[in-house]
Amino acid sequence: MSDTGTTAQPAEQTVGGIPAPARGPEASDVIPGAGPAARPGERPTVRLREGGGADEEPPRYAPEWLELREGADAAARAGELLDPLRIRLANLPRRAGGLVVHDVGCGTGSMGRWLAPRLDGAQHWVLHDRDPYLLHFAAVASPRSAADGSRVTVETRRGDVARLTPEALAGASLVTASALLDVLTREEVDALAAACAGAGCPALLTLSVAGRVDLTPGDPLDAEIAEAFNAHQRRTGLLGPDAVTVACEAFDARGATVRVRPSPWRLGPGEAALTAQWLRGWVGAAVEQRPELKDRAGKYLAARLAACAAGELRVTVHHSDLLALARPTGGVS
Repeated sequence: MSDTGTTAQPAEQTVGGIPAPARGPEASDVIPGAGPAARPGERPTVRLREGGGADEEPPRYAPEWLELREGADAAARAGELLDPLRIRLANLPRRAGGLVVHDVGCGTGSMGRWLAPRLDGAQHWVLHDRDPYLLHFAAVASPRSAADGSRVTVETRRGDVARLTPEALAGASLVTASALLDVLTREEVDALAAACAGAGCPALLTLSVAGRVDLTPGDPLDAEIAEAFNAHQRRTGLLGPDAVTVACEAFDARGATVRVRPSPWRLGPGEAALTAQWLRGWVGAAVEQRPELKDRAGKYLAARLAACAAGELRVTVHHSDLLALARPTGGVS
């Protein structure tokens, strides 16, 4: 999921109604789309529409934010899910072109850069996103070789995750997505599970928010901000922290074997830039959900950013990774 916006807001402007302080990591301009805060009136699902046009929804995430978080994402993903995935992929019927992987809501292509070099054999990645600029970036920056040196190729497609069908995934070996499930509705998750089950291909869906954040040192306002943020994530029918539970139910109902593992961000002094941007988005979303928090949250954010700049703040943002091993069907051949 991605955003083409690249013009940074001046530090004097506000984020989620909270003035951006002027020193330390807060001196860096806020990246549009950074963190989990959506723009006013935006429905932050993956709208990978064909054709586009003036009425198309604005993109959600800035490419700068996706680049900033890529290292933390790579470190967080649950590597223990790779062995059962490799076993399933090894048992698929061999095809001349190797594995075919559909990466839904690919953004800048970080999933492919992480996963392709960890799998053996030739691979062809089909990158899905609504943003042609991000699709181009993902294709250009994609890995060129697999773990065993086999060739990796890519193609790009625009489409809507809610319209994925078994036919669209015909011949797929694997469906992947990163930071996707929590910004979908129950119906969209159900459609994704149905498409994967109909095609008989496994799905590796990583980095869905779990609704829990640990900050050290603690602050009395931590829990209130977290609660407001989680409510913001669930607005307008989006699943937010409920996404993994709903996805497990959807895949299980279609006969898939489902495994879930934790994949937390662990942010310390070495990730100060990411932590600062994440804090702005996290607190900004909470204030958008509960405007009465604005004054207290502004002071809270300033104190947290100061601690981040001083190397005194550590944050664990909990996520979950899900591997769904669908029953093979004639769709996989």
